[in-house]
Amino acid sequence: MKIAIYQIDAFTNERFKGNPAAVCPLDSWLPDAVMQDIAAENNLAETAFIVPSADHFEIRWFTPTVEVDLCGHATLASAHILFNELGFAGDQVNFVSHRSGPLSVTKHGSVLALNFPVDTMTELPILPEHSIGLSQSPRAVLKGKTDYLFVYDSEAEIRALQPDFEALKTHPVRGIIVTAPGVTTDFVSRFFGPNCGVNEDPVTGSAHTTLTPYWAAVLGKTELTARQLSQRTGDLTCKLLGDRVEIAGEAVLYLRGEIEI
Repeated sequence: MKIAIYQIDAFTNERFKGNPAAVCPLDSWLPDAVMQDIAAENNLAETAFIVPSADHFEIRWFTPTVEVDLCGHATLASAHILFNELGFAGDQVNFVSHRSGPLSVTKHGSVLALNFPVDTMTELPILPEHSIGLSQSPRAVLKGKTDYLFVYDSEAEIRALQPDFEALKTHPVRGIIVTAPGVTTDFVSRFFGPNCGVNEDPVTGSAHTTLTPYWAAVLGKTELTARQLSQRTGDLTCKLLGDRVEIAGEAVLYLRGEIEI
């Protein structure tokens, strides 16, 4: 059995930048264990699997170790493949996730805009254990659906953080988003996810469902520019739309291939 596979660099217009994701278009779902094995073999932050269904595509996302509730960059990559490789007609592709509900991606020239549900957050008191695995303590801590959001004062602090990934595994969350005001963008961030098999994710679309409402409230505006300060870096524009978030960026194809199962 042969399965098509594509690899895309998302949230960038340059190869070897942004966040790489694999996309496997399927006619019907494979067993969960097989999809997990494919994701582990790919050894990328995320592998997306998409299946056509009536007027939309079902979508699921796997890290090398677990299935996740939501993944922005692999959804952007899936839309890029549908628009540019698989002949999808129209400017909007609709996805449905059994974990996150309806999602859409709209094409504006070379820019793709994700429409995702906004995260809900609770501010927590800062406790000593929140600093475990990080070289500097945050000045604010919030808890979203799956992640912690740690807020710092400056972009320089975010760049200087030296995480201990084994120690970060003690936090009872999918991942830890660290963020601060940006120098040339509204805000910057990094994402650490050792509990889901990704020590530092290059560009994390789903984290911006948490970051966007936070910074929209802090800065008093609903349209924001963002940069993720990983080694590969990535640039996004974000818009708060009530209980939804629009997260936009570009993508570029790196690889076309086939998997033998």
